[in-house]
Amino acid sequence: MKCPFCTSRENKVIDSRISKDGDVIRRRRECLGCGRRFTTYEFVEEVLPMVVKKDGRREPFDRTKITAGIKKACEKRPISIDVIEGVVEDVKKTCEEFQGKEISSAVIGEAVMKELQRLDGVAYVRFASVYRQFRDVSDFVKELKEILNTKKEDIK
Repeated sequence: MKCPFCTSRENKVIDSRISKDGDVIRRRRECLGCGRRFTTYEFVEEVLPMVVKKDGRREPFDRTKITAGIKKACEKRPISIDVIEGVVEDVKKTCEEFQGKEISSAVIGEAVMKELQRLDGVAYVRFASVYRQFRDVSDFVKELKEILNTKKEDIK
C-alpha cells in the first residue's frame, strides 16, 4: 500500500476493524517513511455478469431495474420495502454466483419469479404477466392453475 503523503510503500498496520455488516475491513496504517497515519478499506469486489437481453443486446447488471419491477409487482400488497430489498439481494446473489461472464435476462426473470412465487401469489402473477407477456385471459388462467397445483403438492 502506497502512502498518500510521501508515496513510500513501506508501512505497518496499527489497527484493523470489521464493519458492522461484516463486508468491509478498515485498516489504520502508519507510514514507515514519513511517520504519518492513513486509513485504508478492504472489501470484496462484486463481479456481476453482463446481462444478455432477449434481443441480443448486452448491458451491465442493474439492480435498480430489478427493484423497480418487483416494487411494481408488489404494489398495494402487504409486503414491506425490507422484504423487497431482501428479494432483490437474493436475486443479485444468484447472479453473482453464476459462473459465466454473461447471464441471460431470462435467468434473472426466472429467479425473480421464483422468489415472488414463494412470497406472494398476486405479486408473482403480476410480474409473470409482464415478464412472460401474457396475451389474453387464458394465459392468466394457465398460470393460476399451475400455482394452485403447486400449492396442492406442497400441502401433501
